[in-house]
Amino acid sequence: MKTFENPILPGFYPDPSICRVGEDYYLVTSSFAYYPGVPIFHSKDLVNWEQIGHVLDRPSQLPLDGQRQSQGIFAPTIRYNDGVFYMITTNVGQGGNFFVTATDPAGPWSDPYYLNAPGIDPSLFFDDDGKVYYHGTRPAPEGEKYSGNWEVWLQELDLETNQLVGESVGLWRGALRDVIWPEGPHIYKVDGNYYLAISEAGTGHHHAVSVAKSENITGPYVGNPGNPILTHRHLGRDYPLVNVGHCDFVETQNGEWWAVGLASRIYGGYYRNLGRETYLIPVTWEDGWPVMSPGSGKLEMTYQKPNLPKVKSIASTVCEHFENEELDYKWNFIRTPKETFYSLTERPGYLALKLRPQKITELDNPSFVGRRQQHIDFVATTVMEFTPNNENEEAGIVLQQDHQFNFSFVYTKVAGQKVIKLVKRTDGNEEVLKEMPIDASQLYLKVEAHGQDYSFYFGENNTNYQVLMENVDGRILSTDVAGGFVGAEMGLYASSNGASSENTAYFDWFEYLGL
Repeated sequence: MKTFENPILPGFYPDPSICRVGEDYYLVTSSFAYYPGVPIFHSKDLVNWEQIGHVLDRPSQLPLDGQRQSQGIFAPTIRYNDGVFYMITTNVGQGGNFFVTATDPAGPWSDPYYLNAPGIDPSLFFDDDGKVYYHGTRPAPEGEKYSGNWEVWLQELDLETNQLVGESVGLWRGALRDVIWPEGPHIYKVDGNYYLAISEAGTGHHHAVSVAKSENITGPYVGNPGNPILTHRHLGRDYPLVNVGHCDFVETQNGEWWAVGLASRIYGGYYRNLGRETYLIPVTWEDGWPVMSPGSGKLEMTYQKPNLPKVKSIASTVCEHFENEELDYKWNFIRTPKETFYSLTERPGYLALKLRPQKITELDNPSFVGRRQQHIDFVATTVMEFTPNNENEEAGIVLQQDHQFNFSFVYTKVAGQKVIKLVKRTDGNEEVLKEMPIDASQLYLKVEAHGQDYSFYFGENNTNYQVLMENVDGRILSTDVAGGFVGAEMGLYASSNGASSENTAYFDWFEYLGL
């Protein structure tokens, strides 16, 4: 095929940043309060991406205690210079702005070098003269006259001391008068000029990409008269792709320019359960300025492939059998684990989840092993061996936007009777939608979604499912209901709900299939 389909990373993979090393491309995205942090991907053709690890995969790199799902790690940038990879980002709840380094992008990466730098969304630029510059966003120096009155600023970074040096300089506040939230700044040098690309107007419906240029790294920067160079805010709230922005540019070895950026697919109304996803956008240059998605000026779902060597498509694993010594990179936890609560070796071929007092509804690290929802229509199935010993104990599947908005599809005890139960939590208020009695040591659980209709099934084998509840409204899994910045996750869960327990739930496999 000569075309490719967007998004290139479906599901909750926001704020993409990209760099090229020879013929290899590396991409990172935000991870917020999920652990490990900052997934990193590799590609040869910009279309097919394989995750090679996480940049932040040790507790010493990623303290997330008590942070909400939409806190934690914001907007990483990846860069390469002189044999070293750099990833710079913000831990908004602990430590602020920092960077880590590696000689192998698959890791290990260093412990953080924290910087005395206000604001968020840091990036790095390596200039021809050997100097390195930090640039990010911060409140305007005269104070926030209005919410979002920020600026892009720059300061030199000394890689001998790993600290900022010299004076900081304000660079630009965006293309529009009284613009809000100039974010995601990246500087590039093209034909002797410095180009500063940002997103402005917030990472919501009015998100827009703008660009300015200067003959000097410190400015003054002059905006492109064609700004914004990419936005969907003028297309209306019924357009299927919204909040386009937060782009990073890359030049291929063949001289083409491309950008990675985020956008969201709405469905069932203006709802975005999948969160902000990663898209690939062609870029050309005219009259000294970049033109994004030339010919239409909007993000398209299909483009001609980059002029790069053909590679074999990377097939995603539909069914996880838990037969390896480590979890696949697609799995993650909520916040930094303080103890080992899962095992792949206790019972080979099974994921063993210990029941612990921590709950999915708390700002803690519960026994949850999750993955992103990546399709509007999907089916997720697992088989679980678990016997609840009392009414505190439960295990099953959780679908969540955060700790205040989620569904728990669990096997437990109620009034001394074993039941399968569906609980909906909305803004912290729990409602038992349905429960049915069943006594089974092995239980199959299935969740199927068609748009915003989520259905829940259970059975003692995988050929004869019973309906627990069908066509449950799934809009609580959207940021448009719950707030925040993340997409929906689903995963395997076990809890003793505040009590001590020696019990364990065993999951033989987990299958996720986009429909």
